[in-house]
Amino acid sequence: MNSNTFRLAALAVAAGPVALLAAVPAHAAPATPTTGGEGRASAVVLRTGLDVSLLNKSVQVPLKVTLNEVQAPASAEKTALSVNVDGVEGGAPVSVLRADVATANATVDEHRAEGYTNLAKARIHVPGLPVLSLIEVEKVTSKAVCEVGRKPVAESNVLGHVAVLGKKVTLSAGGPTRVAVPGVGEVSLDLSKTVTTERTAAATALQLKVSVNPLNLNVAEVEGEVTLAEATCETPKGPKTPEKPGSTDGGSTDGGSTDGGSTGGGGDTGGDQGDGGTSGGDVKTQTGSDTGTAPTGANLAETGGSSTTPYIAGGAALLLAVGAGATVLARRRAGSQG
Repeated sequence: MNSNTFRLAALAVAAGPVALLAAVPAHAAPATPTTGGEGRASAVVLRTGLDVSLLNKSVQVPLKVTLNEVQAPASAEKTALSVNVDGVEGGAPVSVLRADVATANATVDEHRAEGYTNLAKARIHVPGLPVLSLIEVEKVTSKAVCEVGRKPVAESNVLGHVAVLGKKVTLSAGGPTRVAVPGVGEVSLDLSKTVTTERTAAATALQLKVSVNPLNLNVAEVEGEVTLAEATCETPKGPKTPEKPGSTDGGSTDGGSTDGGSTGGGGDTGGDQGDGGTSGGDVKTQTGSDTGTAPTGANLAETGGSSTTPYIAGGAALLLAVGAGATVLARRRAGSQG
């Protein structure tokens, strides 16, 4: 009876660490699907880059303004633009653009990027020409679409009549159209410029090169460029293929098995200790799944340990204490019976 009690206590101590190890399985963190690089899109109704030379001063006043310029995701709708130009028109605001419709939209998601501009019944003025319009257009639109797996598309349309410095003109896609008005100046127009590459697209409905000398309202000369209805886009890289979950072999509890150091070191006989020494040489270093970098804790990498090792060791120590107490109790009972 004494022998049986002792063996039961020893078996409980030996089996305790193994049970703890089996209760803490390793898990690989699931991969989270991620999207690729975001695409880009932009749209602008009007952009000016003009230099205004004044009569009574040997200076140039820059007139750089934009209307409804947006970058994805965004939209804008404003039909009037007035600016203040120092020394011009008695300090009154200069109405650069008025339109019935002036909208810009830009949208982007992981599959598609698009910029779109729409301008209708628009009149553009420059300082020194408050009554005579630099240009009047019935309707112009620009659109740029960049979609994953497809060639980017850029298109512009000029619909209805176009008048430059009060003159109706017929635009040609073969080259710039020049309009000259004696005593006023000259304007050169480029119609519907589009550019596409493998991943980008850009469209401009009208681009004007301006050189006018109104000699009115303290304005000697206005030079520069005016851009109407511009849209651009860049194709998104698209969603990436979700990464496969890492193998649980890298976090297996085999590296912490007690075959080499549990029963071999604390077995019943000295012969068992010899067996434990040889099996301890079979323990292999554990490595994680395809991380590409070595763990920072060298000792854990060598022994196959993990972050749960302290808890396992504590549990084993507790079970050893319980087993030892059972052994002492058994001996006391045996002594009292003897």
